[in-house]
Amino acid sequence: MLDLVFLSFIAFVLLLGLRRPFLWVLLYVYIDILAPQRIGYSLITSLPVSLIAFGAAFGGWLLLDRKEGARFSLRQFLLLIFMGWCWYTLQGSAFPEPAGTKWDWVWKALLFAIFLPLTITTRARIEALGLTVILSVATIVVSTGLKTVLGGGGYGSLKFFVNDNSGIYESSTLATIAIGLIPMIVWFMKHGTIFRPHWTVSVFGIALIFASLLIPIGTEARTGLLCIAALGVLLLRFTEKRLIFVAAAGAMVVIALPFLPQSYYDRMATIAEPGGDQSASTRVAVWEWTIDYANRNPLGGGFDSYRANSFTYVMPVKEETDNTVTIQYQEVTDEARAFHSSVFEVLGEQGYPGLIIWLSIHLLGVWQMEKIYRRWRGVTEETESWIAPMASALQMASLIYFVGALFQGIAYQPAFLMIVGLQIGLDTYVRRLDSVKAALDEERRLSPSEKRRRERARAEAGEAPGRGAVTA
Repeated sequence: MLDLVFLSFIAFVLLLGLRRPFLWVLLYVYIDILAPQRIGYSLITSLPVSLIAFGAAFGGWLLLDRKEGARFSLRQFLLLIFMGWCWYTLQGSAFPEPAGTKWDWVWKALLFAIFLPLTITTRARIEALGLTVILSVATIVVSTGLKTVLGGGGYGSLKFFVNDNSGIYESSTLATIAIGLIPMIVWFMKHGTIFRPHWTVSVFGIALIFASLLIPIGTEARTGLLCIAALGVLLLRFTEKRLIFVAAAGAMVVIALPFLPQSYYDRMATIAEPGGDQSASTRVAVWEWTIDYANRNPLGGGFDSYRANSFTYVMPVKEETDNTVTIQYQEVTDEARAFHSSVFEVLGEQGYPGLIIWLSIHLLGVWQMEKIYRRWRGVTEETESWIAPMASALQMASLIYFVGALFQGIAYQPAFLMIVGLQIGLDTYVRRLDSVKAALDEERRLSPSEKRRRERARAEAGEAPGRGAVTA
């Protein structure tokens, strides 16, 4: 039954896309994030629904969609170079089979991030993409939040739609995405046009934010707690009464403490004392090994190069005898431990050139969103007042991603690459809007005779008056 629901929905959107090809782009976003083929039980698991949507999105844009305003930006060029570099390092990978498996999904995520900005050339499309990302993630977040409220949380024990600790269904990844999208949820509550501001939209948005904040608690993901702290710090910039904000946040934490399980306290305590937890204690050792490996292999070792690591570290072990607790320290030898950091993931796999490109892609996004925010803040016209808040929301999403990425290997995570696509699309949109405004200002300063001359030239060239305007 579940398979039929998913397949019926996918088929319906594919049909609608014959009139509106952009819907196929949104369909692929939905499938790529939620992965319904992994949720189903029978027929859908054997059908290449992701590949079908992927082909429809590209083919629909090439053959059916209008391409007015589509431009290739610097960051898309950097993404293309990064994808090419990943392919280059793949050729010399020490672990060809697992590296090939990872490449199978990484190139699709990077290619789609390059392609995505070419399709979101209007406000309506930018908003539709952002809303699709949020609602696709919300499907998982709401379910997980309900399970947490009902007492079903716990590290490694909170069940998602799929029994697979990978991709967005990995607890720390989901926590990072959920917290990172909170500023965008707030944007839709205030500026959305698909679902215009209304008390029902506000109620749903607040409930979704609450569910998102529950993810780090339900999954007991330490990274999620750091992302919440990062979100709080970032929000201070937009808060006039900062002392009241800090006091209110502190009061909420104090109120919430009695409702948190003891296992959550024990898990979060390892942030301050990483030596007491195996997962946390191995991270520093892996990072040190990665730096040494990159110094010996400056061009990178290809995907999954972490499989070559081997190191020894000291791990405290508690022993309880009657009422006495003693701590014994023993050496533990470990090997093939994951990078546990996107920075070290890229460094170990793509070397220093790949790390420079990867950092440039994301840091340029933070800088571009800051430029857009400063340029458009304070604008009161309804058709433009949404731009600055959208830029700040996307900037905060990037910065929260950076915080989460420092402690988990999510360098190629598709959902975050879609945020990159949104940033590029917004930057392209405002550049076109600025150029149109500049052209209109120049035309206003022209003499009547010069205006008539230009109109005649346009008519002879077959151009409609006002061509080039940015529409919704």
